[in-house]
Amino acid sequence: MPKLIQLNFIVIILALTGIIGRLIDLPAPGLVAWRTALAALGAGLWVVLVHRRGLRPPRRGLAAMLGVGLIIGLHWMCFFGSIQLSNVSIALAGFATTSLFTAFTEAWFEHRKVKRFEFIVGLMVAGGILLIAGGARGYLPGLGLAIAGAFLAAIFPVFNRSLVRGHDPLVIVSWEMAAASAICLAVVPWFGGYAAMISISASDFGWLLVLALVCTVFAHGVHVHLLRSLSAYTSNLASNFEPVYGMIMAAWIFHEYESLTPAFYAGALVIVGANLLHPVVMKVRGLEMRKRRP
Repeated sequence: MPKLIQLNFIVIILALTGIIGRLIDLPAPGLVAWRTALAALGAGLWVVLVHRRGLRPPRRGLAAMLGVGLIIGLHWMCFFGSIQLSNVSIALAGFATTSLFTAFTEAWFEHRKVKRFEFIVGLMVAGGILLIAGGARGYLPGLGLAIAGAFLAAIFPVFNRSLVRGHDPLVIVSWEMAAASAICLAVVPWFGGYAAMISISASDFGWLLVLALVCTVFAHGVHVHLLRSLSAYTSNLASNFEPVYGMIMAAWIFHEYESLTPAFYAGALVIVGANLLHPVVMKVRGLEMRKRRP
């Protein structure tokens, strides 16, 4: 299966994250702590029992994985917190600004100039977000938290690109999820406490398993693997379709379209247009470069 198709399949799975998160009755830190702890356990068991490999990476690699895991934990707390402050559609739309931030973060980490086209597409996405914000004033705290999470989401794929070159993707997932769980557990006392986190229903635990094993271990593991051959910018730009898939599912399941304005849909169309424009231009550029070769 071509890598871009695999990436879009993973994006569809990730779009389910917001839907499932809304179905779970837990504050964001407790929800993410459960999700990441179960994911760390699931990925670790798979490496040891199925791959029959050790989980312990070199010390330098371990430190990097734990650091990225802390960023991921904060990122997901922003995401689920945004859903709880607004709704799934607003949260997913806010996260589409990731491509704008990635245009800068990837260039900075790779010691190169920001590509003009990446910046232009990122600005288009930002313009779409401004339209959405103008029509969703009652949801601005949730939108702001989503944008903060988008900034964090622009950072960790860049680090994972270097990590994946020398480590098993599921080993990376296991340690990153463990660190993410740790940062979430540290703030749980300020968001409902440990008692609320432990006393969850069977239904919530079932959804947490789906969230951890399907939307985290499987999706995150494949995504990290794809970063071996795809840039973080391409990965995050494809992820901008996550709001589209998520909005469609939220509209169908939760009837969120009843509270969304025309400005929201205009902004969503701008975001979709930016995503459609990028692969077309890249393909044209690739054809032009081939023609110039002797």
